[in-house]
Formats: sequence, structure tokens, C-alpha cells
Amino acid sequence: MRHARRNVQRIARFAAIGGLVCGGLMVSHAVASETSDDPKAPNAEMLAARTGQELVADLGTSRTAGSWIDAKGRPVVAVTDEEAAADVRGAGAVPKVVRYAMKDLRSATDTLKDAPKVAGTSWAMDYASNQVVVRADTTVSADEWDRLAKVAESVGKSVRMERIEGTFTPRVNGASPLFASAGRCSAGFNVTNGQANFILTAGHCGPVGTTWFSDQQGSQQVGATVSGSFPGGDFSLVQYSPGVDLSGADLVAVGDGQGIRIIGSADAAVGQKVFRSGSTTGLQSGEVTGLNATVNYPQGTVSGLIETTVCAEPGDSGGPMFANGLAMGITSGGNGDCQSGGTTFFQPVSKALDSLGVKLVTEPGAGDQASPSSGSTGNTGSANSGAGAAAPPGTSSTAPGGAVLPGGAGPGDTAPEGETDSVASALERVADFRNLGPGLFVIAGSLVALVALRIRSERGRKRYRNQYSQSWG
Repeated sequence: MRHARRNVQRIARFAAIGGLVCGGLMVSHAVASETSDDPKAPNAEMLAARTGQELVADLGTSRTAGSWIDAKGRPVVAVTDEEAAADVRGAGAVPKVVRYAMKDLRSATDTLKDAPKVAGTSWAMDYASNQVVVRADTTVSADEWDRLAKVAESVGKSVRMERIEGTFTPRVNGASPLFASAGRCSAGFNVTNGQANFILTAGHCGPVGTTWFSDQQGSQQVGATVSGSFPGGDFSLVQYSPGVDLSGADLVAVGDGQGIRIIGSADAAVGQKVFRSGSTTGLQSGEVTGLNATVNYPQGTVSGLIETTVCAEPGDSGGPMFANGLAMGITSGGNGDCQSGGTTFFQPVSKALDSLGVKLVTEPGAGDQASPSSGSTGNTGSANSGAGAAAPPGTSSTAPGGAVLPGGAGPGDTAPEGETDSVASALERVADFRNLGPGLFVIAGSLVALVALRIRSERGRKRYRNQYSQSWG
């Protein structure tokens, strides 16, 4: 009988020890699932975007019509047949069978490009509706609208037309950290070709030879535009003046002395949440609604743009668009404002970098031109007011009167409100009982069981010694 009790206690003890191990694993998994040792590890949204893009590339343009991220964060791929749909399901994505393939949508955009240009119009592929959406602002006359409608009708139902409020304009005018006789803009991202350092900004901000200053009086020269594209594309390089130090060049200012560290670049995906920082309206967020968009500005046509719901106003041109610490776009133009909302178009960073032969200073192989300072990483929270752009090294983060210089991240170089660094995030998650509660509960129960077994075992030994000593005596 006594041996049976010992076996039961031994089994219970092993079970309690096993509970401690399991609880520890549960806690470790809860922390590991929320944090990563690799600051460049993609989050769920980036993984969904990559999955959709890879499936589209594998299946081809005759069987797919784009991909996007749905409201649940899942990758959705438009396909033209059930076999392709089965392949998409097998890859863990959601298929949507549509009528028009990507080659059909591209054919529609080619027809629109060949038609006479109408300033104040734009078009982009709406993957979810499987159509090319043509939009016309308030400057487009009734006759111009009718002519454009006839072109759309000749293409068929793959084209949809919409009227919008406001006007499509490049966001040049307004308060901005970059001042020149051609206008005022926001700096974008710091880049290098290995020998010299540049600001990547919008091409419409100024032609080659434009000299830029960080103050409206023209006493603090930043650099000069040395190359670019507009119209056609909308990007340019401003070469820094000699003697400029690129410390902290991987930071993007988002206002209130706060900054986001840029760790690389990526292509945007439809449905993805993105952020934009500009010197007029500060940090704003929105969603990508279209890719390969074309806009007919009064100054000329620009193609290959990212269409978003992020608002922007004059002076925000050239400012950076990013998500999860990855550079994605440069503010080009749009309609509306940050009170009533509107559409904003961005020049994809990847295309600009390839065309100009430069790299972000944070990318591997970008050279040792930059000496990044410490700062925060991660994506942003809610919108903040303030200026934003790539940090112009060698300057103070604020100009006289409180105006933020091109990209000055501010004295704190901290993440925006709602974001923390990796250490603070880990502490917050440890304090979050919802994340760690189950594991801690198992550990606590196992410890109680071990203590109870220990007490019971000691009492048993004491009783046995007393009985034995009495029988021996």
C-alpha cells in the first residue's frame, strides 16, 4: 500500500514538473510570437502582400488579375479559372474568380494612354472590382468627359468612369523644409551612389540645377538637383552640399521631434496600410487602393504610380511614404486635403532607385557614406502633426521659429506616439496578462502542486519514522 502511494506521488511530481516546463514554453512562445530578434522580419501584412505578389508572378498575367490584402489581412488573388483558384488555395491564399485577366486590364490602360490626354484625369487598376477606374476632377469639362467616355465605351466593361471633387495637382506650394525659386517641397529619403549623398524627392519639385535651402531666406543651402524625371516619372536627386554629415540619415521625421528608422525598401500592395510624412500636414495614414496608376497633371502625364487614400496638401510633395520601417513611395500629387480627404499618388521608391542608380543609405551595399545614429524602428500609430522627411545631416532638427528642417528627426529621435522600441515592447507584452496569462497560470498551478506534494511527503516520512521508532523500542 505504501509503495502504491509512493508511485502515485512520483507520477504527480513528474506531472507538476512537466507543467512547469509546458508553462515556460507557453510564456516563451507568447513573447516570441510578438517580438523578433530581426528588426527586418516582415509582419503578417507584409507576408500577405508577398504571398499574393509571388502567386501572381508564378501564375502569369493570362490567369491572374492582381492581388490585394482583404479586411482580415489575408492575401487575395484574382484568377480567371478554377485550376488557378485551386493553386491559390493550396498556397494558403484566397482566390477570387474574375472575368478579365491582367493582360486585358493592361490593354485597357494602353488604349487610354493612346487617347488624347485630358488634364485633370487619372486611371488605375482596381483589382477587387476587376476594372480600370478612370477619374476626372472638377477641371474636366463636359465635352472632355464625353470624349473620354467614348474611349472607355470602346474598351468595354473593364473600364469604369467616376467624377471626383477637387483637382489633381502636384503638391508643390505651401510651407516646406525645402525652399527654392521653383517652389517648396518636402525631402524624401536619403540615398547614396557610394561616392556622394543625395535626397530622393519628387521630380516636379524642380528641374536639374535647382538650388535648395532649408530656410525661406535662402541662407542655409542644402544642395542642388542633379537628375530626375518629370513628367513620365516623378522623382529627382538633390545632391547635398559639401561638408554635410549623414549622421541619422536612416531616420524619417514624423513631427514633434519623433522619427522612424527606415531599414529597407519594398513594393506596396493593394489593401496595405501605409503612412506618409510631409512638412505641411505631418504624419498621415491610409490604404493603398491601386497600382500602376496614371495621372494627367496640368504639367504632364506621370505613370506607374501608387494610388492611396492618404491625404496630402501643398508642400507635402516629395515626402516619404512607408510602412513597417520600409520605404515605399515619394509623394507626387492628388486631390482634396486633410480635412475633407482625397486621393494621393506616390512614385514607387523601387523604380526611382533603379532608374537613378542609387540605394537607400540603410540598405546593404549602400556604402559607408552614412553613419546611422541610434533611433527607433517600426511602423507608426495614429497620425501626428509635424514635418517629415529624410534627415538632412549636419543641421539642427529645428529651424528658427520652430519649423522643422528637411527631415530633422528632432532631439529625441524616438518613435511616434503609440510605438515603442523592442525593449519597451517586450516589457509591455510581459505586463499584458492576455498574452502570458495561460502560461503563467500553468506555472503557478504546477508550483502549488509541487509544494503540496513536498509537504505531504515530509508528513509521510515523519509518520513512518515515529511508527518505526515505537516498534523498535
